[in-house]
Amino acid sequence: TAPRGEKTAPIARFPIDLNTATAEQLEAIPGIGPVLAQRIVDYRRTNGRFNSIDELLEVSGIGQKRLENMRPYVTVK
Repeated sequence: TAPRGEKTAPIARFPIDLNTATAEQLEAIPGIGPVLAQRIVDYRRTNGRFNSIDELLEVSGIGQKRLENMRPYVTVK
C-alpha cells in the first residue's frame, strides 16, 4: 500500500489506446508525468483522433527517443 497521503496509481492495462486514454491512464506509462500526459490529451482534444502512434511526435515534449520508449505501451484503435 502507499504511504499515508499518497495515492496509488491505477493499474493500467497495456497497450493504452491514445484515442480514449485519460491523463491519469497515460501517466502509468514509464517516463510520462502529469504535464506530458495532459499535453497528449490536449493535443487529441485540439486535433482530433490519433491516426498513428508516430503522431505523438507532434506533441510538445515527445521526441524520437521518448516515442520509442512509449511505443510498447500505446496503441491507436
